[in-house]
Amino acid sequence: MAWFEASKPIKVEGGLRARTQRGSIGSTWWSRRFIDILERVCDRGRLSRGRAYARQGQVLSIDLAAGEVRATVQGSRRSPYRIKIRIEAYDEDRWVTIEQSIAAQAVYRAKLLAGEMPVEIEELFAALGIDLFPRDLDMDCSCPDWGFPCKHLSAVLYLLAESFDDDPFLVLAWRGRTREQLLGSLADEPAADPLRVVDVPFADRLADFYAPGATAHRPERRPATTAPDLLLRVFPPPADLTRVLTPAYRRLPDA
Repeated sequence: MAWFEASKPIKVEGGLRARTQRGSIGSTWWSRRFIDILERVCDRGRLSRGRAYARQGQVLSIDLAAGEVRATVQGSRRSPYRIKIRIEAYDEDRWVTIEQSIAAQAVYRAKLLAGEMPVEIEELFAALGIDLFPRDLDMDCSCPDWGFPCKHLSAVLYLLAESFDDDPFLVLAWRGRTREQLLGSLADEPAADPLRVVDVPFADRLADFYAPGATAHRPERRPATTAPDLLLRVFPPPADLTRVLTPAYRRLPDA
């Protein structure tokens, strides 16, 4: 009984609390994508207890930087537990390639500049041989729980996913590109315009106006074919045409 009471988390005031108090956490495709990865690779029991921690407000802080998330979670001990979650942050050369690929897709570029995360951006990353969402997470918690992830880590992961709902650019910032850096680069990068027409001087257009295009050739002459001949070829006459036509003209009896 004493062990059970000691394992209860110390309640805190003003902690970070999940908005979603029931059901699934995460409402957008990108946050759900992140949670789907977590629920596929992590222990479901501890994820469930982590959701409860997130909804109770046990997470005290979350700080996201390129390649790392640091957080503190209040558990059953007096001192909060310290959390670290690390992923690969892409270097400058790789981000230049990513931004050029985005700028080459007018729709993706326009959506990002409008503050939206296009669904196809995950495929764009995959085409470059890299991941938008992490496949593996390097995670640490200062708590004594041997489970992976522990409920403290799970709580932070769920709140992190919910923060992606509010700002999809946090997904990219975790990979090493802030919203300001990405949008500034896309605004400066000339976008490919599929409707652009090459400007040719008017004098050059006049010079080419009368130039022949495709090689002209005289159409082949075909022998004239009359309509009756054509019909006869399609519907050949019977062997005895007179025997077929005679009943149609049989004389009617006198009235």
